[in-house]
Amino acid sequence: MLSYWEQESFSFYDHIIVGSGIVGLSLAIELRERMPQQRVLVLERGLLPTGASTRNAGFACMGSATELLDDLERNSEEEVVSLFAARREGLVKLRGRLGDERIGYRANGSHELISDKEYDALNRLAYLNDLLRPVTGKDAFVPANGRISEFGFGGAYARALIENTCEGGLHTGMMMRALTDMALTLGVEIKTGAEVKNYEEDDKGVNVAVQDPFRKEVWPLRCAALSICTNAFTRSLLPHEEVTPGRGQVLITDPVPGLKLRGVYHFDKGYYYFREINGRVLFGGGRNMDIEGETTTEIALNEQIQADLDDKLRNMILPYTTYTVAQRWAGIMAFGSVRKPIVRAISGRVYGAFRMGGMGVALGSDAAARLAGIIAQSM
Repeated sequence: MLSYWEQESFSFYDHIIVGSGIVGLSLAIELRERMPQQRVLVLERGLLPTGASTRNAGFACMGSATELLDDLERNSEEEVVSLFAARREGLVKLRGRLGDERIGYRANGSHELISDKEYDALNRLAYLNDLLRPVTGKDAFVPANGRISEFGFGGAYARALIENTCEGGLHTGMMMRALTDMALTLGVEIKTGAEVKNYEEDDKGVNVAVQDPFRKEVWPLRCAALSICTNAFTRSLLPHEEVTPGRGQVLITDPVPGLKLRGVYHFDKGYYYFREINGRVLFGGGRNMDIEGETTTEIALNEQIQADLDDKLRNMILPYTTYTVAQRWAGIMAFGSVRKPIVRAISGRVYGAFRMGGMGVALGSDAAARLAGIIAQSM
């Protein structure tokens, strides 16, 4: 039961975007910048983005050495370099759009801890550097064993250290706040608590059914173009897309006096990651311990993985250090059989950008720009 005013002024849009995460907000900004006279609406089913955009570790990363070498076992050199370049382009776009200060970007470097089983990666750094130099213009990876004692690491995962010269860290909350503020400034409408139940496309547009949690009814919205930017939750609207959810476990300590860590760190092919933020240690990962259990869209803690994070934090990252854990949480990423986002027209008036492969911070801005280009050409 809509009023006349609601039907006249709040039911018709040029563009409706489902999902207010990094990709959805970036796409809204791109569309308003390219087509400033067109109305853009972003719909978010939660009060905040549900998956990973506000729950990630804040890594401005393009892939660790062992992760890229692992990717090369299943993908061609051209594919790996192309994805690396897309991550770099996305970070350049993000930083250029919002500015480093507004997103808390810090170029403190990135390091990967190497265990005995990965030690051979040190012999392949020259190969990786040559492969990536057309993108980076410099050596992306350099040995940094001399810094192991400086950072205070212990345990079997710290036999060697590799520095990634192309990465940094940012403040996830500041980034999402800045994207939201920019979208609002440009005239984008954002509605939260608005779950899209389904849509129907016809020759002239798309009907979008949105659940109103207060009135307990479905509101019919209409747009010329619908874009789905829901990453791990995409199959609720596009059930045939090849998208597999992957949950990530995270914890953060209270401030640690005398903390030696600076920058961001990876180990075990990128499955584990940690960083310093505001004098605390943020540590996440371990999905490879329970791939089946973490292939879910349920946002919940995995006790086995959280215990593993506790063990590695105590014995490897902060040995001989007194600390307390302040918070624990989980986020949902999206993966596929290939490490490549899906960015394309789904049909004549429906579009999608999703499956960021755990690299949404790096890939999101570039994916949104590419999708905006596809939409602009077809309207």
